[in-house]
Amino acid sequence: MIRKLYELKLLREIKRKPLPKHLAIIMDGNRRFARSKGLPEFMGHVFGSKKAERVLEWCREIGIKTLTMYAFSTENFKRKEEEKKNIFELAKKELKRLIKDERTHKYRMRVKIVGRRELLPPDVLEVVEEVERVTKNYDNYFLNVALAYGGRQEIVDAIRSILKDVKEGKISIDEIDENIFSRYLYSDNGYENVDIVIRTGGELRLSNFLPWQTASSLTYFVDVYWPAFRKIDLLRAIRTWQNIRARYINR
Repeated sequence: MIRKLYELKLLREIKRKPLPKHLAIIMDGNRRFARSKGLPEFMGHVFGSKKAERVLEWCREIGIKTLTMYAFSTENFKRKEEEKKNIFELAKKELKRLIKDERTHKYRMRVKIVGRRELLPPDVLEVVEEVERVTKNYDNYFLNVALAYGGRQEIVDAIRSILKDVKEGKISIDEIDENIFSRYLYSDNGYENVDIVIRTGGELRLSNFLPWQTASSLTYFVDVYWPAFRKIDLLRAIRTWQNIRARYINR
């Protein structure tokens, strides 16, 4: 009861101030959460996927328009085959759920997968293309799922695409600036500017996540495993961003 009252207090407090437009989350600690509960490690990812669904709902309630979630990195391909298989099956299931979920269509949420999609299993890629096709005309909320994602690789891929277009005469070298470069990243609609990046699990690093997009963002570390992440944790991160933003504006 006390926690719920505190949560409502925080929510009212942040609603009185400008809200972040783009939140990015490193969902760390799934396996450690499962081990702490005496469960098989994969169950941590299952609980983590349920938490991702809840956080998406919280962001809509608060009014955050763009959410990018780190689901599977290029480095994660080094994990055991059975673990990768289970994670991709879970990703496929969750993407199918997004296609059927009435909230996706009610709130007009565009879903975009960001990463090296050619590395994905064919059956996962098929669902990726379907969810993007179904939601491509939506423009109210934006969900980016970083799957087979590496931040440095994204920058390299952007440079390759720019060089290709320069060679073909589509753009000139003199035209290239930050805005042009941002257009060659994996997604659009404000994806290039992250306001807050949250990492759960207690690790104090960004793990090659959105290096271009987080250059000016608040990095907020939470010492709880991702499945145990609370709405209070999210609201505190937003309040911290608002306070820091206010100090810069009032200088």
